[in-house]
Amino acid sequence: MAFVEVADRVWVARYEWFDVNVTAVGSERGLLIVDTHGSQPAGHRVIDELRRLSRGDVVAVVNTHVHFDHTFGNAAFREEFGSVPIHAHETVPEDLPENETRIRTAYAAEPEDPMAAEIEATQVVAPDQLFSSVQVIDLGDRVVELVHPGRGHTRGDVVVRVPDADTVLAGDLVEESAPPSYNNDSWPMDWPLSLDTVLSLVTPTTVVVPGHGAPVDRDFVEEQRNQIGIVAETIRDLATRGVPLEQALAEGDWPWEPERLERAVARGYEQLPRSQKRLPLI
Repeated sequence: MAFVEVADRVWVARYEWFDVNVTAVGSERGLLIVDTHGSQPAGHRVIDELRRLSRGDVVAVVNTHVHFDHTFGNAAFREEFGSVPIHAHETVPEDLPENETRIRTAYAAEPEDPMAAEIEATQVVAPDQLFSSVQVIDLGDRVVELVHPGRGHTRGDVVVRVPDADTVLAGDLVEESAPPSYNNDSWPMDWPLSLDTVLSLVTPTTVVVPGHGAPVDRDFVEEQRNQIGIVAETIRDLATRGVPLEQALAEGDWPWEPERLERAVARGYEQLPRSQKRLPLI
């Protein structure tokens, strides 16, 4: 998949595997790469595409969050570009071993999957340039801002803002090609407020690159934030009324198919403080 320019010296490649995006930000010093794809061989394929782009070497990498489809290509970039710094939220190295074990176990159980061999062959490399809230990367003729807006898709989500190109790379806090993905490490009750912070970085003309799917605009992010907000408030309402967890999916009025939200509801019930839950009515 070739890189396509979506804003001034901001190129996005959209890969079929998981419909995941990898973004390259150009500068006088070279390229900053946001996310590295889902395996070491896949990372090398990304690098092959970057060579064809011919915009310089990679001088920095950012992982928007811990999940393998955004981090498992890190090793390829270290092989090709030496000690290139890899930036991420400070929680990512802590959470990466558990994620690695889960993904390796899942693919080992599906040896017929064509990507299983790639996962097995991958050396997982953790990011080494960590921050808690905000970080600025100086690329010479432009700066790039890294912002942790709060917990949402994971506890370590990062959005990348390229101010002079009016572009925001949102990671999996925003998804275009499918509804947002709630996992066992998601924070559904925090996600709406985190997206409010993302929206504070977005103008009516901003290009927003989601973790998966085509670039979107502010209206799309606002709509998705409202849907994620409905999920959170529905969970809160059900728990407050004493609806048992096992009945919540059936009783809630959800913005997406209930089967997509099983983990969101379970996680939401876990996250609510005791004071916001009633005992189930017998």
